[in-house]
Amino acid sequence: MNKTPLLTGLGLRRGLMVELLSLAPGTVNMLECAPENWVNVGGAQGRNLAQLAERFVLSCHGLSLSLGGSASLDRTLLQQVGCFLQRYQVHHYSEHLSYCSDDGHLYDLMPIPFTEEAVHHVSARIRQAQDVLQRRIAVENISYYAAPWQAMSELDFICAVLDEADCDLLLDVNNVFVNACNHGYDAQAFIRGLPVARVTGMHVAGHHDEAPGLKVDTHGAPVSEGVWALFASACARFGALPTVLERDFNYPPLTELLGEAARIRAVQMEVMRERDIA
Repeated sequence: MNKTPLLTGLGLRRGLMVELLSLAPGTVNMLECAPENWVNVGGAQGRNLAQLAERFVLSCHGLSLSLGGSASLDRTLLQQVGCFLQRYQVHHYSEHLSYCSDDGHLYDLMPIPFTEEAVHHVSARIRQAQDVLQRRIAVENISYYAAPWQAMSELDFICAVLDEADCDLLLDVNNVFVNACNHGYDAQAFIRGLPVARVTGMHVAGHHDEAPGLKVDTHGAPVSEGVWALFASACARFGALPTVLERDFNYPPLTELLGEAARIRAVQMEVMRERDIA
């Protein structure tokens, strides 16, 4: 029988801080933050973070490492992140499989060309980051709306990076759903094509339906029924992995977010029951 505790969480956003501090025990058991937003933060916000870290498992999802960029990795940032992870005993750390800087920060997650050269480039940078941090990291599949070049499919590119970098994958289920609609591929086939051993966590989130063939990854709406169905398929394949509900703005009452978190937990528990029976 699987004795691994279920981890079901919310994104730690400052706009939700009051509500998160008042969460009743058992509603969720994990919170996820962007470490660069909290490095060297003191005062009341620092105390709030420390309080939450005592009550919940803390995971980290980075925004600024720019793994696909051309400039040298920011070793100062990496060292700061490493200290943060150690201070708060963070076991799950991920970054985006993208780039977000050139001469300066672009404040957006840009897609990497799906080429063999890009596989080698980003894999070397992931290995470098893992060497500095002295830990395996996970990379997350991003949503994208235009691809700079595709010599291979998105699925083949991601699998090649995971293999060459020897890293893990944080599977963003909403991003798969959005990309499948926008770029015309089968989301279920994409999930089936990912290596089971590499997937160590998941994200679910809401998106905006801009047009019949265009969805925009906003993190500002409830999770759609299509994403819930895809999440159930992902759990059936990969297991009841640590999963975070992302909501970045347009916050509803906390009860609605907790309802979505409860739905995540229900899917996780059903998968565990089925595997125990089998």
